Formats: sequence, structure tokens, C-alpha cells
Amino acid sequence: MNIQYKKGVLELCVLSLLDRRDRYGYEISEYLSGKIDIADGTVYPILRKLKSDGLVVTYLSEESGGPPRKYYSLTKTGRELFKNDRADYMNFASTIQTILEEREL
Repeated sequence: MNIQYKKGVLELCVLSLLDRRDRYGYEISEYLSGKIDIADGTVYPILRKLKSDGLVVTYLSEESGGPPRKYYSLTKTGRELFKNDRADYMNFASTIQTILEEREL
């Protein structure tokens, strides 16, 4: 798949997963790599950027006796941005699909 297609949507995919529930980085990375061919470590720079932009916050949580995991949670601003970006993307994707499926102009 063309890498440019992926670059444009990975941040939106991360926001989508966090809109559903808080998650830790490895969980996000594993889910996305199972759906989209991405390199190891691709998700972490996105998460750092989202945190730097104030769209997510982090907290540590201990589960099942293992080491604490850093969880990511959407802020109110992050949730609003996701909803707007999702609507924009869905409209854009629909337009592209229409163009690609047209047989005659």
C-alpha cells in the first residue's frame, strides 16, 4: 500500500481507538499493525505529538501484577478534534470513492 495513504490517517486511527476507551501504547500499536501494515514504533511518535498538542493525557496503571503501563486518554479538546476530523475524513473518503467509481464524466 502507498505509504502516503497511511500517513494521512494514522493519527485519526489512534484518536478513534482512544475515543472508544483509554489504551496503552503497545495495545494501540498491536491493534493497528494487525489492520494496517505499519512498522514497529510508528505509533509512539504520534502519541507523543498528541500529548504535546494537548489532545491526550497519560496516567500509569498497574494491572495483573506487572509493571505499570502508561495509558493514554483523550482530553475534551482531543475528543472534539476527533469528531470534527472524523466527519471531514468520512466526507473526503466518500468523495474519493465516488470519483474512483465513476465510469463516465
